[in-house]
Amino acid sequence: MYQFFVEPHQISDKTVRIEGQDVNHIKNVLRMKIGEELSVSNGVDGKEYRCGIVAMDEECITCELRFVKEDGVELPSEVYLFQGLPKADKMELIIQKAVELGVYAVVPVATKRCVVKLDDKKAKQKITRWQGIAEAAAKQSKRRIVPEVKDVMSFKEAMNFVKDFEVKLIPYELAEDMSKTKEIIGHLQPGQRVAIFIGPEGGFEEAEVEAAIQNGVEPITLGKRILRTETAGFTVLSWIMYQLEQ
Repeated sequence: MYQFFVEPHQISDKTVRIEGQDVNHIKNVLRMKIGEELSVSNGVDGKEYRCGIVAMDEECITCELRFVKEDGVELPSEVYLFQGLPKADKMELIIQKAVELGVYAVVPVATKRCVVKLDDKKAKQKITRWQGIAEAAAKQSKRRIVPEVKDVMSFKEAMNFVKDFEVKLIPYELAEDMSKTKEIIGHLQPGQRVAIFIGPEGGFEEAEVEAAIQNGVEPITLGKRILRTETAGFTVLSWIMYQLEQ
């Protein structure tokens, strides 16, 4: 069943209105007809609104609300992925898969070893595109929220952002003791805010890792093999999903 996101005010006790680009997608790409059923979420309350199409025009799809489903598909903790800006289009893949794995938000981070440098104009364009990828992935994976892709932060800004987070992890190639990683992941609890810091292709500089440790971030190992930047985040998110999934 196809799923779409709407603003909360577009859902009433009996009807749901779908507007914007999704109107063209429903009518001309999916070629849905009056009477067909679809799923809607408002990105806020975690509910699925199941409804059927009753009317279509050029600007709006009007649906009859049939029932509301509260199935708890979201992880019980807010997990933030702080991703060092990677080269080429790797960020698109990272965002897509992170959303599928249940991430709450993705934060691009400009670290010392990032090859990619974005000025304000390019950064805004990238964020707009990345947010669209997050929304598409949320629809595909039946999420009840669209994870936010936040503005690019410096490493210092990212450290300040997570100062009150309960769990802060930084996979680091020089870290050892897999049992420590397992213990930390195994003790995650619902309701905790979790931050994961992933370096770019060149990894983090030692000074950045030291700064992270001073700010309460735990260095962990992901195993004996060196993982690519686009693989490391998926690995941690998968472990966290396994631990927290209810």
